[in-house]
Amino acid sequence: MEEKQGFFKRLVTGLTKTRDYIVSGMDSVFSGFSKIDDEFYEELEEMLIMGDLGVKTTMKIIGDLKKKVKEQHVKEPIECRQLVIDSIKEQMKAGDTAYEYENKTSVVFVIGVNGVGKTTTIGKLAGKFHEQHKRVILAAADTFRAAAGEQLKEWANRAKVEMIGGQEGADPASVVYDAVAAAKARKADILLCDTAGRLHNKKNLMEELRKINRVIEREYPQAYKETLVVLDATTGQNALAQAKEFNEVADITGVILTKMDGTAKGGIAVAIQSELGLPVKYIGVGEAIEDLQKFDADEFVNALFYSGTTEDE
Repeated sequence: MEEKQGFFKRLVTGLTKTRDYIVSGMDSVFSGFSKIDDEFYEELEEMLIMGDLGVKTTMKIIGDLKKKVKEQHVKEPIECRQLVIDSIKEQMKAGDTAYEYENKTSVVFVIGVNGVGKTTTIGKLAGKFHEQHKRVILAAADTFRAAAGEQLKEWANRAKVEMIGGQEGADPASVVYDAVAAAKARKADILLCDTAGRLHNKKNLMEELRKINRVIEREYPQAYKETLVVLDATTGQNALAQAKEFNEVADITGVILTKMDGTAKGGIAVAIQSELGLPVKYIGVGEAIEDLQKFDADEFVNALFYSGTTEDE
């Protein structure tokens, strides 16, 4: 539990900016109005949109709130606080099958633009799976970024897993081909592929991912496929835009949000899930392997609305 507790504390710290923004703003709306009317809903709506939750998500939350207020005959604005918290938690549940791939022979693609912490995240995932006694192989298929391979190699050593790499500039599909052969020969549980993140040339990226997918379908049809996109939580709406674009070129199954320990725009986690229907599956709050954890909607929202009182501990 020690590890989880430390993670929650760092998450609370990472969400300070969002909390100062949304939560204090919302709380002043809850306590500043004497009745629940159109003006109250408008103020609340504005606060949520400003907190990076996005228009679509905000509309869902407000709609949900109006329904509950009517059904439960809520009269006091302050009573709406818990209803909003519950509504946000509902929007963010990842579902029971979110981590299905962990218990199957699987290929996990990890994509994301440079600078979001993609390689580091892959290293941490490899470390996590290794701790669960899974046999992991890393494929260094981001062959266009100088030093990506070396960085991944370093993580492979730290996580005590094997890595299959190619020369810089090599064809990513050929690296994946070699990695699949190794995964089959060594009966690996999980093949983790670091793939390119060049969004500015979507056509090339699409082509490359298609080629890699063809290799997998031909050589490793029995493997379960998971595609995770890594996004930087400090970039707010920009992260949402990236998720949308990657979703157009790849069959994304989940999101990993990194840099939640900085000035994270935490509302974006809610927006991604709600607007794109993509579950946030992992969340990163620091450099160590244990700083990447499975996303827990309750824990996240509790950290977001954390008030420092003992009941929130």
